[in-house]
Amino acid sequence: MNYRHAYHAGNFADVLKHSVLVGLIEALKQKQTAFCYIDTHAGRGRYDLHGEEARKTREFADGVLRLLEASRLPASLHVYLNLVRALNGNRAAHDIAVYPGSPLLASLLLRDGDRAQLCELQPDEAAALREVFRGDSRVAVHERDGYEALKALLPPREKRGLVLIDPPFEAQDGEFRLIEAALAQARTRWPNGIYAVWYPIKLRQQISGFHRWLRQSGFGKVLVAELLLHPDNSALRLNGTGMAIINPPWKFDRQLEELLPVLVQHLAQGRFGQQRVEWLVQE
Repeated sequence: MNYRHAYHAGNFADVLKHSVLVGLIEALKQKQTAFCYIDTHAGRGRYDLHGEEARKTREFADGVLRLLEASRLPASLHVYLNLVRALNGNRAAHDIAVYPGSPLLASLLLRDGDRAQLCELQPDEAAALREVFRGDSRVAVHERDGYEALKALLPPREKRGLVLIDPPFEAQDGEFRLIEAALAQARTRWPNGIYAVWYPIKLRQQISGFHRWLRQSGFGKVLVAELLLHPDNSALRLNGTGMAIINPPWKFDRQLEELLPVLVQHLAQGRFGQQRVEWLVQE
């Protein structure tokens, strides 16, 4: 695969994905019993925003940088930004060099008894991921296909936890079919687990089929949050981003209804900006 997230680290899609991830993990921590975090497409874990790839696109400038000096933010967004700041030490408030991928963010929130299972297929990314977590006994890195790994990793021994599915989407419709197959199998092994699926929004018709599948999937609760910065009618750019959350924590829809308008306010790139939070299934 040609995809490298270093070109896109810290962009507006990461802001939505990572603030939702923080909210989900914080909700899991409301109970004392341990949980497991599983990441099917973990990446390298840590990204250099001063590096060549990030500087070439500067997508982070219209993402996380816009929020660093914002105030009165929802709780999950506030925690997410504090974690980013903590990784950057004494840098000025408006400038960061280190941006955490999903596994690093999750690890910063895990307790001593919690675990993380990280899957990354690309050898160089997996090697970098291992280096990030060298010496952390809570974290296991698997250099393997994340969809395939779910067969072995589910259900986790803790019987509580979260699976993040965040693929590169190099083949738009094909990736949705892979996600659907993985979720269908995961449901037979761990129907009560929390699953969070990130997806890009370019053309609405590419998303509609996935949403139809989710409605008919057999899962009892499916919640969707979407952030659109441009109309969803062009395949030539990333117009928006979404998260489909299966078995969300109690009242998590209210957290999203507080979060999404704030993201539109701070991340809009013009007059157009839309958000929605919708239950696809609510039994």
